[in-house]
Amino acid sequence: MQQYTDLMRRIIHHGEWVDNERTGKKCKVVINVDLEYSTLPIVTTRKSYVKSAVAEMVGYLRGYTSAKDFRDLGTRTWDANANENDDWLNNPHRKGEDDMGRVYGAQGRDWRTPDYYTAPDSDNKTIDQLKNIYDHLKEGKDNRGEIVSFYNPGEFHIGCLRPCMYDHQFSLLGGTLYLHSKQRSCDVPLGLNFNMVQCYLLLQLMAQITGHKAGTVYHKIVNAHCYEDQYELMQEEAAREPIACTPTLTINPRIKTLEDVETLFTKDDVTLEGYESHPAIKYPFST
Repeated sequence: MQQYTDLMRRIIHHGEWVDNERTGKKCKVVINVDLEYSTLPIVTTRKSYVKSAVAEMVGYLRGYTSAKDFRDLGTRTWDANANENDDWLNNPHRKGEDDMGRVYGAQGRDWRTPDYYTAPDSDNKTIDQLKNIYDHLKEGKDNRGEIVSFYNPGEFHIGCLRPCMYDHQFSLLGGTLYLHSKQRSCDVPLGLNFNMVQCYLLLQLMAQITGHKAGTVYHKIVNAHCYEDQYELMQEEAAREPIACTPTLTINPRIKTLEDVETLFTKDDVTLEGYESHPAIKYPFST
């Protein structure tokens, strides 16, 4: 995908090196990136493991907070953050092996209101953000606030990682569903290939289960970067030319409702066709 290659080259030629306190590494950074996807945005300059990206998104949509649950779906993307992050390992709120805490899915499916802490008998202790949006879109409604947010500063201390992709807003116009996804921070060589596919998948899936046509994904990234130990590999990848192919991603038509997503949907319900790529590149991961 040319947008991805252009961004890598922008970081290489125009990025600035900064110190990253959380990882203790230097990052080369650019600020403000806008991407758009109306067809499947998949990286061809190296192999992209689409089924793993799908499995991770399924875990978010189900509200999972255990790395084991993600492994059972077919992805190991949360193993390191749940079990190798020293700050999280020493956090008194961590419940044990594989616990991720109050991240992503927990916020999207079980957002805690003030009543959770102050009024234990209240019927308004949590909000299922995704279910509310699904119900509205299923009825053909768009209140200009169809937003699922993962960014809850009041609970950062009880999660292994602040959300990078922090909200998704759906818009319904003339029977076509659109998605705006906002990301505060993006590890471009390692994470963006997953992020792009997941945003596209989310729009396609929500359109399918609410009965609408899928439109365009608008993906905003504020801080796009690569780490110093990724830089040489990213230069190698950026020198590769994207392969001219038109891959497609299809979701099994048996997935018709949000309940199907919660109970039936797996990575095997997604079919990828027409995909070609350069050889894989194994980028180092920073916890």
